[in-house]
Amino acid sequence: MKFKNLVLLLILVVNFSFGQGNIKLTSYYGSSNQETQKILDFENINIEQLDFEAKDLKGKQYLINIQEFTDGKLVNKSVLFDGFEGDYFKIKGNKESLNFLFKMTDGKLKAQIACSRFSSKKSYFDLKDNADNYALKDFFGSKKELFLDPTQETAILAIITPTKLDNGNSSYCEVVQSNVKPEKLGEHFKIPHYFLITILFK
Repeated sequence: MKFKNLVLLLILVVNFSFGQGNIKLTSYYGSSNQETQKILDFENINIEQLDFEAKDLKGKQYLINIQEFTDGKLVNKSVLFDGFEGDYFKIKGNKESLNFLFKMTDGKLKAQIACSRFSSKKSYFDLKDNADNYALKDFFGSKKELFLDPTQETAILAIITPTKLDNGNSSYCEVVQSNVKPEKLGEHFKIPHYFLITILFK
């Protein structure tokens, strides 16, 4: 009995330590309306809501960047939203919901971030492949939630072209569900072009 209690105590301590100071991340993709989702898919529009939650989230600010990789190398880094610019952008509670909107068409990636209080400007980036070959992916895999270290710039979304398999087929899932670091995806899977969306809190 003492051994079982000790094991239980250790588990609780580990879980508490893991969650302490970290930000819980959950995700909701697309539209709950099937007809609307069909239109979004046809127009190559991707929408994903990410919910950030932590006991000490109130008062924090965040910076969202987009990183572009070509042949496994970082070639560009741009700001999508800079919440460090003023106190207005400080988080008002212990939860912040952000909608990430992307459209791939006519050789361009169009990006915007929105929440209940404000929206970022629209940003545009050149695509190097057919727009239909790009897909928005997150890093949840089979998990329902992730935990972020707010002191580290963390990749939360990827816009990728598929990896080419030896049998000639292509795969997106193998890429984002791997344990490979996001910044190493291009090098490891030989992905010619992709983008990472990152977030940093302070």
